[in-house]
This record gives sequence, C-alpha cells and structure tokens, in this order.
Amino acid sequence: MGNSKLVRGTMVLTAATLISKILGFIYVIPFTALVGTTGLALYQFGYSQYVILLSLSTMGVPLAVSKFVAKYQSLGDYETGYRLFRSGVVLMTITGTLSFLALFFAAPFLANVMNPGEEDLTQAEVILSIRMVSVALIVVPAMSIIRGYFQGYQSMGPTAVSQVVEQIVRIVFILGAAFTVLNVLNGDMATAVGFATFAAFVGAIGGLAVLAYYWFKRRKGILEQVEKSTVRHNLTLKDMYKELILYALPLSFVGLAIPLFQFVDTYTIKGALIGTEFESISTDFIGVLTQAVHKVVLIPMALATALSVTLIPTITRSFTDGDMKKLKQQTTQTFQIILFIAIPAAVGMAVLAYPIYGALYFENLELGGNVMRYYGPITLCFSLFAVSAALLQGINRQRMAVIALIVGLLIKLVTNVPFLHWFGPNGVIFSSYLGNVVAIGINIWAIAKYGQFDFRLVAKRTLLITVFALIMGGAVYIVTHLLSYVINATSRGDYFILTFVGVTVGAAVYLYLSYRSNLAGRVLGERFSILKRKGKSQG
Repeated sequence: MGNSKLVRGTMVLTAATLISKILGFIYVIPFTALVGTTGLALYQFGYSQYVILLSLSTMGVPLAVSKFVAKYQSLGDYETGYRLFRSGVVLMTITGTLSFLALFFAAPFLANVMNPGEEDLTQAEVILSIRMVSVALIVVPAMSIIRGYFQGYQSMGPTAVSQVVEQIVRIVFILGAAFTVLNVLNGDMATAVGFATFAAFVGAIGGLAVLAYYWFKRRKGILEQVEKSTVRHNLTLKDMYKELILYALPLSFVGLAIPLFQFVDTYTIKGALIGTEFESISTDFIGVLTQAVHKVVLIPMALATALSVTLIPTITRSFTDGDMKKLKQQTTQTFQIILFIAIPAAVGMAVLAYPIYGALYFENLELGGNVMRYYGPITLCFSLFAVSAALLQGINRQRMAVIALIVGLLIKLVTNVPFLHWFGPNGVIFSSYLGNVVAIGINIWAIAKYGQFDFRLVAKRTLLITVFALIMGGAVYIVTHLLSYVINATSRGDYFILTFVGVTVGAAVYLYLSYRSNLAGRVLGERFSILKRKGKSQG
C-alpha cells in the first residue's frame, strides 16, 4: 500500500510540475507579443529578487515539513506535526510580511543597481515592477507549510492541484491585465508589466483557495487523528524549528541553483555593458536571455527530470539498506535517461535556434536566435546538476551538493563581468557554462567517492549518445538549410514550418540510430522493452 501511494504521489506531482512548466513557457509567447523584449527585461527586474527571497524562505519547506510530519506520525505522534503546522502558518505569514516590507522599501536601491542607465527603462518603472511583485511574499510562504503538511500524510493531490491552479490563475491575470492596460485603457508598457508581476499575488490567492478547500474537507479526520496520538513528544517550538531547518537548508540552497545564476546576470549585465558597443541592446538582451529563451530551455530539463524522478526515491532506500549493487544500477540508469534526452535536446536547440525563436517570439530575431544558439544547450548542464545533486541527497551527502553550488556560483560571480567585457553579451552565457560544469564535476566526483560508483559505463553510453546527437544535428542542419531556399522565412509561420520539419527529421534520425544500435532499449530499461531489438546482446 505504501509503495503504491508513493508511486501514485510521485506521478501526480510530476504531472503537475510538467503542466506548470509548460504553461509557464507558453504564456511568454503572447506576453512577448504584448510588451516586447524590453517588457520582458522589466518583468525580470521585478521578478528576480522576489524569486530569491521566496526560494530562501520556502524552497525546501514543503519537503522538510513532510519529512518532519511523516517521521512523528510513524511514531504515533500526530500532535507534534499538527503543532508545527499551526505555528508554522503563523510564523511564515509573519516572515513573509517582513520580506514583503523589506523588498518594497529596498526597491529604489535595487532598481539603481540593476538599471544604472535610463536609456530604455526609468528607475520609476523598475521600482513599480519590484513593488508590485513583492506583495506575493505575504501569501506564498504560508502556502509552503500547508503543502508540506498534506505531503506528510502522503497526500500529494493538494500540492499538485494548487500548483496548477496557481499557475493558471497567474497566467490568465498576466495576459488579461497586460492586454487590458495596453489595448483597452491605452496605458503604457511599464504599467502593463507592473500588473503582470502583481499576478504572482493573484495566482497565490488561487493556490491558497485550493489548499483551504482541501483543509476544510479533511480537517475533521486530521483532528481526530491528532486527538488519538499514542505518543506525545512535547517538543518545544525551538526544538521543532531547529529540526525543520536542518532538513530544509540543503534542499533550499540546492534548489536555488538556476535562480542564483540568473540573479547574477540580472544585476551585472547592464552595468558591465555601459560604454560598450552593446549598451543599446543590454535591456533587450536581459529580457531575451532570462525570460524568452530561458523558458524554452526549462522544457527538456523538466521532461528529463520527470522521467528519472521515479528512480530517485529508491536511491535512498538502497543506500540505507547497504545494497550497493542496486544503488549502482539505479544511478547508472538515472544518468543514462537524463543524457539520452538532454544531449539531443541541447544539440537540437543549437541547430534550430533561429527557427525556434522565430516560431515562438519572432521579435528581435537576430538577438534571440543568437542567444538560443549559445544558451539552449545549457539545458544539459541544468539537468545534470539537478540529478547529481538529488543523487547526493539520496546517499546522505547533500553537503557536497551545497559545496558544489557555492563553488560554481563563485566562479560565475568572478567571471561574469570580465567575460562580458571580453566576449560581449554572450560572455554571461559562457560564465554560466563554466560555473555549472565545475559544480557538476564536484557532484560527480562526490558520487564516485561516496557512492563507490564507476562512471565508465555511463561515459561509454554518453559518447555513443553524443555521436548520434551530432549526426542528428547534421541531418537537421542540412534539411532545414535546403528548405530555407524554398521557404524564404519572413514570418512566424515560415519559421514554424522550418522548426516542425527540423524537429521531425531530428527525432526520426535519433530514434532510428538509437533503435538500430539497441541504445534506446538499454537506456530506458524494461518499461520500453519494445525498443530492444531481438537477437542483440543486452550488455
């Protein structure tokens, strides 16, 4: 029963995460059409520090609370978890309100650091964007406690449904408000973006309403369990929060990897490019990099993580049981699944950069296509860091994942501005690659050392996957290049045709090579035994 609940819960949360990621990508297309790439940059100026503050206060809280609640429930103590829940909602509301006030009043200072020039955006416009999004901090932290409490009961439905509803409400408000301000009220772009950032608060209210519905529906049963607690540990609030923080801190910090790298970019790009030949495009570059292209990059990462997520929880059990053979098999398959998806995705985005950007956004095509070509393949780095960090947590070496992120982030901080001066805007992309590669290297070293894992088979498969992905990339380039002579791409529709043909050809070539070589069947395992060619060795 327990295993079936775990699998079902994992599937529910995975589906919710994928739906949220895809929705978060789709809305950027019409939003870009409404506010342009300068509007995207303004949106990022408002959103970047909000994400950091929110992540620091809530990223690891749901899982940490769920672990805390599940632990004491297994001991027959339902009261301790309930006490944490009640006090936690109050505490997170207070800290959320303090975070809101801090961000609201710090907005002028932050706006001046991020936007030192006023050639594209004024300080007042950036301040408005920051202050509008800051309101969400009053609500969202408390939601994390409620989600974690339900997860402690192995009930993933409330978290999943509230995440999807929150995202849908947020997106509907973003697009509705932006359209109304610009086309009905004849307002300006800055006001439209301000209301778009305020959508974080509106979406949170929608998510909170879902959680409230679940709470009132299940409250009676929960309180009956609390009253029937067979054990009462009578922990002080100090002891409860000390234990909770020990659970949450590593999860919070590792989960900040991508937002922190974006945070560095948001605060350094404009200042570093002042006085250079790229100064005039610095604002548009921020919007294209951190919003338009970044949303596309997250899609293959989400798919790769979703396919491997069912393997990750079993890593902990195998390590705890001392079953190193099973641990190595699970680790091998996890890495292979990620690489099997992320490597061709990275190659495909580099080769089809201009058609993809043209089909999705079209505006600022030369800038956007260039960013997509260089930044698209970083989806491989994001995927590998996320999975390697999760594996380290599974073998109780989460401290190494934290160290890896700190080192990678320091490299990003040190190299970002020099790389901008040396390589122009693309320098921040190269800096992100360098920081991520070093962090991944530390994680892999730690997995090999503490998990006693031999990466030779993974390296062998990686080489084969890379060769197939490069062949695929070559085929896609040739076909789309020839097709471009027939289709003189001048519209979004033309670029969509090029993208569709390129993706179709790439998928066909890669899957054919993977099937003929038996790679697909070996990597994806028994679930995809249909991809194993008969009569071939399964080694």
